Amino acid sequence: MQEEKLEDAHKFKIWKKKLLQSGLKINGVKEMFSRRRYNGEVLFSTLMLDAETPEGDKIPPICFLKGEVVCVLICLIDEKTSEKYLILVKQRRIAEGDFTFEHPAGMVDGNQTPLQIAVQEVKEETGIEISESDLINLSPDKRLFPSTGTSDEAMYFYCCDIRLPYDKIIALDQQQMGSQYEFERITTHIYPFVEGHALINNTNGLLLNYLYLAKVGDWELVKQLKI
Repeated sequence: MQEEKLEDAHKFKIWKKKLLQSGLKINGVKEMFSRRRYNGEVLFSTLMLDAETPEGDKIPPICFLKGEVVCVLICLIDEKTSEKYLILVKQRRIAEGDFTFEHPAGMVDGNQTPLQIAVQEVKEETGIEISESDLINLSPDKRLFPSTGTSDEAMYFYCCDIRLPYDKIIALDQQQMGSQYEFERITTHIYPFVEGHALINNTNGLLLNYLYLAKVGDWELVKQLKI
């Protein structure tokens, strides 16, 4: 297996291109640490950047290179009652070491579009098969950044409504998912929308819920949500 060089990585090329388009003068980039996938592809990198802004200032040098990420809200709607349910994935995360409840999500590589990755991640993490045409782009005009001061991570938010009988909705609960080669141990969980929202502790997931409800115009459900 041949490891991908940092300068050849899709996410590095996007990041560098954006810096140059913004008028930064790059004097040097030092790769401090990188983690690579099982296939040698760059997954994350910690970089030290020596660059100057168009105003002649030094820009803060540390960047956690992660690249573009998709996050998908799947809303399961009871055919009879029209009650909305969220399917969330439960897994341990390094921020606290505890379990977190999240929407299906994944990183974009150089071979697939964000839409293709969104479809793939929903299948891998929940077992639900959807197509690109089923997805609504909730951030069509811009990439959204969770932390512009320290990372290049850029989010694409999607949503999808699926109407099902209640028994089929519940059948999706407590499924063991995830990829062993990515060290993922994921369990699916079905919750009424408000209850599921209350379990999410990452800002991307909370924002996605509000973007979805605004898109479908469910203002009554918005009023019930609490962070």
